[in-house]
This record gives sequence, C-alpha cells and structure tokens, in this order.
Amino acid sequence: MSSPKYKRIMLKLSGEALAGDKGYGIDETMLNIVADQIIEVKNMGVEIAIVVGGGNIWRGRNDQEMDRTTADYMGMLATVINALALQDILERKGEQTRVQTAIEMRQIAEPYIRRRAVRHLEKGRIVIFACGTGNPYFSTDTTAALRAAEIDAEVILLAKNVDGVYDADPKKDKDACKLDSLNYIEVLDKGLGVMDATAISLCMDNKIPIIVFGLDKSHNIKKVVEGEQIGTVIK
Repeated sequence: MSSPKYKRIMLKLSGEALAGDKGYGIDETMLNIVADQIIEVKNMGVEIAIVVGGGNIWRGRNDQEMDRTTADYMGMLATVINALALQDILERKGEQTRVQTAIEMRQIAEPYIRRRAVRHLEKGRIVIFACGTGNPYFSTDTTAALRAAEIDAEVILLAKNVDGVYDADPKKDKDACKLDSLNYIEVLDKGLGVMDATAISLCMDNKIPIIVFGLDKSHNIKKVVEGEQIGTVIK
C-alpha cells in the first residue's frame, strides 16, 4: 500500500454528490460508494474530517420573496440530514464517527467544539461537521475552509460532480478545457465557480491547498491522498 501524502484532510462533499443520478435526496448506491472511498483512505492511517453540503435537499431561496436568513438556516438543517445519513452508513460499515453541528441539537449530535473535534481525529474517528458555520450568508465551502484552518488540516479535498476546474462550464461549452493547476488569485480574478470568494481567501491566508476532483470514479479520494495528479490543484 502506498504511503499517504497527507496525515489529516478536510473532505468537502457537495450535497449533489450524495444524490447521484437522482438529482434530489440521498441515493443509497452513491452513499455506499462515498463511504467505501472514505473508509479506504481511513485504513491508510489518514485522519478525516468532512464538511457536507445540503444542495440535494435545499438549494436556498426558490424565489426572491423568502427571507435570505430563513433560507440559509433551512440549508443548514439540510446538511444535518446528509451528515446523519453519512454517519449511519459509515457506522454500519464498522467505522467510529462523530457528527458536530454549529447549531446545537444535542439529542442527535455534538455541538462543535474545536478541541473535541481534534481529539476525535487523533483517536481515529471520522468527524462530520454540519450546519455550516452556524451563520447565514456563509456557504459550506467557507465552512470547509474555516474548519480546515481550525483543525490544522493539510489540504481540502473538494469532491464534486465534475472532474476538476474548467475555464468554462463543461456542461454548456464543449470546448471547455480542464485546468491542472491554479493559484488562489487566478481563481478570484477569473471568477471561477470553484468555491466562493470568502472560502478561497481563507485558504489563501492560511496556505491551505485545495484539490478539486470528481467522485465519478472509484478510488479517486485514495488517489488524491496518495499524491496522484487528478483533478485541479489550487495553491
């Protein structure tokens, strides 16, 4: 078995990745695929923290009349559903996990406490962060960057439905080219839809590299952790 390049990682899973081909909700097949890839990396001795989005359940305001704050809180609750589903499948497969939420809901998860999260990681538990930052107007991308900095993660693995960053939308432009590497300023200047500007700025300030890759192929998380060049590297 190859040695991992990273000791502690932050895995950012989009909610859409858990929906699979269904496009909405949680696809059991995709959930199993994601869990198997996470466990594969965990078995290499890597400490894994996860931030999961909620876009497969709630995409924010579906009209301009809904209050933005209310819509954002609804999105935070959607991330809890995904986090619990991920925890359940991982524990059914024999892995110890903890869900920590930025909004307290003690009956179903721990409140986010940095020192406790780090201790869980040191003990080999997989930690899943839900409810974003606990504040409206901040995305789960920003949460991933913030938590990565707080727990001293060496890298953010951004698992998406596409296999990297392109210079145009590959779903709309057949001539779109995949970019192998970028720096933070290029992402901001070109307005590339990788992560929001707040998240990119946080990563830049704390020198946390981001690797954007697709979950469409098996073993992709393992390949990234081993240092194989897939997807797009932002540093």
